[in-house]
Amino acid sequence: MPLPNVRDKGRSPKNAQLPVAIKVVENRIFVLRGRRAVLDRDLAELYGVETRVLNQAVKRNSDRFPEDFTFQLTLEEARDVLGPRSQTEAGQKFEISPVRLHGAVMLANVLKSKVAIRASIQVVRAFVRLA
Repeated sequence: MPLPNVRDKGRSPKNAQLPVAIKVVENRIFVLRGRRAVLDRDLAELYGVETRVLNQAVKRNSDRFPEDFTFQLTLEEARDVLGPRSQTEAGQKFEISPVRLHGAVMLANVLKSKVAIRASIQVVRAFVRLA
């Protein structure tokens, strides 16, 4: 599902075009292991990159992503999060990585994409609103 663009009125032209509404981001945030996180594939979509590119960035910069920033789901957690889709998705090469707030910010910096930087602002706002 493509993400809608949203205009943030009252902001400077440089920051006026926001890539996604906060509510859309909030709907992609789950509570996992007692803390809020967004799935790697959802964050990749928000940041305008492929999931594999996002995960490669984490692996190549592993010293910037301790376990409290991003982690691997267990098969049971994946089934809980993915619901009915989990039978096929979780049965494939199983690598679904939830990303917590600090990991989302770090990823935006590592990816060095204007879209990722703008989207990360909305991601931070969504995490803060849900706190």
